[in-house]
Order: sequence, then structure tokens, then C-alpha cells
Amino acid sequence: MLLDTGASDLFLKNAERLGVDLSKVDYVFISHGHRDHLGGLEFFLKVNKTAKVIMSPAILGSRYYSERNSLHSITCDSSFDSFLGRFVLIEGNRVVDSDLHIITQFVHPYPMPKANELLKVKRNEADDLCPDDFGHEMALYIDGLLYLGCAHNGLLNIMDASPFPLNCVLGGFHLLDGFETPQELAAIADVLKTNYPSCKFITGHCTGSEAFRLLKQTRCDMMSFHSMQYIHL
Repeated sequence: MLLDTGASDLFLKNAERLGVDLSKVDYVFISHGHRDHLGGLEFFLKVNKTAKVIMSPAILGSRYYSERNSLHSITCDSSFDSFLGRFVLIEGNRVVDSDLHIITQFVHPYPMPKANELLKVKRNEADDLCPDDFGHEMALYIDGLLYLGCAHNGLLNIMDASPFPLNCVLGGFHLLDGFETPQELAAIADVLKTNYPSCKFITGHCTGSEAFRLLKQTRCDMMSFHSMQYIHL
């Protein structure tokens, strides 16, 4: 399974260097509709002729924007019309095969990331820009691992929506530096420590360096990929 595709064809080059044969991938999971997670899909579909693409139907036809450092599009402009027969469009929680659990239904007992305020959507060309409610975001659970892309619905909210025990959480936490206060980050860390004492956390993309530092002070089982280069929208 391939978890998101990045913004370009760079993942193809990484896979080649690692000796990973992407033609043998069975599923691609797209966590949400932003270009930095979806932009590489067109390149994958040319390399792999059989894999199914799991994503939200809300992505199709929507256009996404960020107001960070001025308004700009973060929509993947590729056309997938000729590949739609390979898409598995999911609404609601669902099991794919016997062990892949797709989680789409999130309640919000905990706050949403404050940086979400910069992200907008147009449902169709006639619509005005409106705040993105991230109904297109999904998480994937398999055998103790929860993958959550960017966690726009909130790290704690997504973890809380999992009906399964969590051994590891992988993905971005969307806690960009300068948005949550140290006290708010400490509150998140306290919940992680109290409710998920044995869970490991692997993050990097869209998790600010200061947020990571503060979370790691409370959670020793937290690793970062900050040495890698990511696009922050």
C-alpha cells in the first residue's frame, strides 16, 4: 500500500533508490485532497496499471486554496477521468479487504488545528471560497497502525475516532509553529500521555519544530522526519 503520493514524481525516484517496485502496489490511500498529498498520483497511475485508489468523492471537482503567504491554489490540477474505474470512493467508515479500515467519521471533542483557518475550498466553479471543513479527509488503520496524513480534523479527534487499539500513529499533526500556544500544545501532550501511554508517534510533515519539541518533552515515544524536505501549504 502507498500512503499518499506527495506533490510530484519524487516518490518514484525515492522508491527506485530504495529498491521498491511500485508496480506491485495493491492500493493507494489518499488522505485528503490537497496537492502535496495527491499531486504525484498521476505519475503513479502510469507506472502501476492495477492498484485501486482509495479516496473521498468530495475531492473530485473541488478546488482548494491556502491563504498562507497570500492566497494561492493547492489543488491538484491533474485529470483522472481515464482512471476513475480504478478509484474506490468512500463515504463513511468502511473495511477494504479484510484488514484495511478506512475512518472518515470524526466528531470533535477536541479543538481543530488553528492553522486550518488559512485553508479554503470551492465546491464548484460557481461557488465562493468558504472555510474547508475537511470532510474529504480520511484516516487508515491497519494492524495497530493509524495513518492520518495531515490531521486537519485534529490529531486527538482522529485518534479518538479509531475503534481499535493504537500501537503507532504516523503522519503530520498540522500544528504549525505560531498557532497553538505552549499551553494548548501541553494539553494535547497530556492527553496523548494519559490515553495512549504505549503508542508510538512518527511525525514530521506539517508538525512544527517547536510543537514537536514540546510534545516530545511529554511523550518520549515520538520520532520526527524533520530531516526530510516537505512542502508546507
